[in-house]
Amino acid sequence: MHQTVGRIKSVLLIAAASSAFSCAAAAQEMPSQLQPPAGEQLLLQVHAKGDQIYTCKADGSQFAWALKAPDATLFNKDGKPFGKHFAGPAWEASDGSRVTGKAIGNTPSPDADSIPWLLVTVVSHSGEGVLARATSIQRIDTKGGKAHASGCDAAHGGQEDRVAYSADYVFFAPK
Repeated sequence: MHQTVGRIKSVLLIAAASSAFSCAAAAQEMPSQLQPPAGEQLLLQVHAKGDQIYTCKADGSQFAWALKAPDATLFNKDGKPFGKHFAGPAWEASDGSRVTGKAIGNTPSPDADSIPWLLVTVVSHSGEGVLARATSIQRIDTKGGKAHASGCDAAHGGQEDRVAYSADYVFFAPK
């Protein structure tokens, strides 16, 4: 009996150590420019699915796709609608709380065909609710959303293009 209990304890200890190592490894994989300030902690994480909207704009004689706005639905961990993400950039929860942010850090997505990962600082709040305490936001695990490499020229000036994307947004608040 003592051997069985000892083996179970060993297995649990190894599992716990392995889990702690996995968490530490995952934390180390997040680039430093995307780390939230030290005095913040995880508030919540949501998944976004929608579009990045681009407009074909002229810069002198050159034309290029310029980001106009995101347009995405946010989902909670259970896959239920949580809110929306739109121009600002802004995030609004179904409870009416809203934050607007400004990107302060970025790094290319590991997926070369996807928009970069970001660290956003919250610059304004409105409404009471789940987002009222948010101070930083990470955009990670991006899929898609990059502007097309072609199709923007004088004949298409002012034209909009919607590019499908998904991402996870991780919200942080003061400890």
